[in-house]
Amino acid sequence: MATHEPHIGHLIQEELARQGRTVTWLAKQLHCSRQNVYGIFEHPWIYTDTLLKISEILDVDFFKVYSEYLRIE
Repeated sequence: MATHEPHIGHLIQEELARQGRTVTWLAKQLHCSRQNVYGIFEHPWIYTDTLLKISEILDVDFFKVYSEYLRIE
């Protein structure tokens, strides 16, 4: 049974909404523009240093998403 690779941008966007936080808030935390955050949401991949920062900011281990995906394959 094949499983699709996780779309990390969508997962980050969903978590941000779940926490009731705004794109503006995340952009300020990352010291970037809102446009950059919207770009993150659109990409199915992300640089590990950025993912680490977002994981720390949102207090969510997004790396676990990839670990769980690898276990399924």
